[in-house]
Amino acid sequence: MAIIIDGKQLAQQKKAELKNKVSAFSQKYGRNVTLAVVLIGNNPASQVYVRNKIKDCEEVGIKSLSYCLPEETTENQAVELVKSLAKDKSVDGIMVQLPLPKHINEEKVLSLIPSDKDVDGFSDENIGKLYKGKPTVVACTPYGVLQMIKSVNYKISGKNAVVLGRSNIVGKPMASLLLNENATVTICHSKTENLKEVCKSADILVVAIGKPNFVKADMVKNGAIVIDVGINRAETGLVGDVDFESVKKVAGYISPVPGGVGPMTRAMLLESAYNIAVKRENDGI
Repeated sequence: MAIIIDGKQLAQQKKAELKNKVSAFSQKYGRNVTLAVVLIGNNPASQVYVRNKIKDCEEVGIKSLSYCLPEETTENQAVELVKSLAKDKSVDGIMVQLPLPKHINEEKVLSLIPSDKDVDGFSDENIGKLYKGKPTVVACTPYGVLQMIKSVNYKISGKNAVVLGRSNIVGKPMASLLLNENATVTICHSKTENLKEVCKSADILVVAIGKPNFVKADMVKNGAIVIDVGINRAETGLVGDVDFESVKKVAGYISPVPGGVGPMTRAMLLESAYNIAVKRENDGI
């Protein structure tokens, strides 16, 4: 039976550490770590995420500036807001909650966030640094997944890692992080042949494809570490991309949904905001 990797507990530990670091930062530099959060539209899930992120900031002492704009906000208005936050020296990190309303070009708006304020790690510059193995801000979800794997003192170097999903937000940066830890990495997707066999070869299996209960026990190697990034709404409530009940009988370690990757993603956002603030002070920005 698999050992459960409790993301909620790990996130609480991370936030407790951050609270001390943020307090020390404020005392040293005489200012707050400041994160600006932009929400445009009335997407209910996005509204919940933003409320939670603001609450998280309060918990660790980060100053949050929230900009909640209506659905009819024009692309030009969104552009001007992000430009003003980019120029504001008191703002350390900028996060634009996705998805944006359909009439606003997401790529155009996100491209206006300077790489040194890109708390989500989505900018071309930060992604390029990640691929080159240079220190940078990493997308919060894969960064959280890596911390979860390391939390059980799992030796990543030399292991076979399979990432199921190739999104720019999770799959691709996750593969780069694991490669930088000296794992042998395979990325699987909808066109992958012999998917079951490839997944079963994994010592580390990270699943992020958005299909409820897709990964079954017969796709998992005995003793593997399985991290479930998926969040799907089912009649029974929230479920992941992994069939938890069957897979936990063969895996060595497994993360639950809910209570796994989600809380860690939020904690990593806070850590990235703090790290950005420290770097900006060190660089004299």
